[in-house]
Amino acid sequence: MQETGLRNGAFGADKFGLKKLKEVRWNLGAPQLYQYSLSSGEAVLSADGALCADTGEFTGRSPKDKFTVRDASTEKMWWAGNQSITSEQFDALYADFLTHAEGMSLFAQDLYGGADPSFQIKTRVFTELAWHSLFIRTLLIRPEASDLASFVPELTIIDLPSFRADPKRHGCKSENVVAIDFARKIVLIGGSYYAGEMKKSV
Repeated sequence: MQETGLRNGAFGADKFGLKKLKEVRWNLGAPQLYQYSLSSGEAVLSADGALCADTGEFTGRSPKDKFTVRDASTEKMWWAGNQSITSEQFDALYADFLTHAEGMSLFAQDLYGGADPSFQIKTRVFTELAWHSLFIRTLLIRPEASDLASFVPELTIIDLPSFRADPKRHGCKSENVVAIDFARKIVLIGGSYYAGEMKKSV
């Protein structure tokens, strides 16, 4: 597996279970992500130079496709209007995400969620698309370059729009899914090209 960009070499994609990847492009800046987005056909430039991408079926979040693992850590949370899946269903989804990612070139961003150091969470986001990586690095807080070599995430998101969930196997409602395991601090997003699912999950 080829890896490029600044990163913590001791805590790479393999720590999340991502193996047999073609490449991981770590913490790329806006110019590089623009270039990848355009060269791969993910997006086009407007007349004013803005990057424009088609999010397909979903032009906003899909709350009915968001699920939280119901376990000891979440049992007492307010469940009205929230949907649950079992740990076993999440395990199956997680395993299928990892298999789906094999052979892919992924983009990874190490970022901070929250400006207050008392509540700030170190967040690592793996994306299938370059423009999704650009989106999340714009909305969250970027560490100093010198901090990336020791960055260890407290929350990990993997966003694979090309993944299609199986409602029977994964306990969801459709092929689109956002699944959160608070105990393991993992968010899995599949089936939607709408980048706002990442931001809202953080």
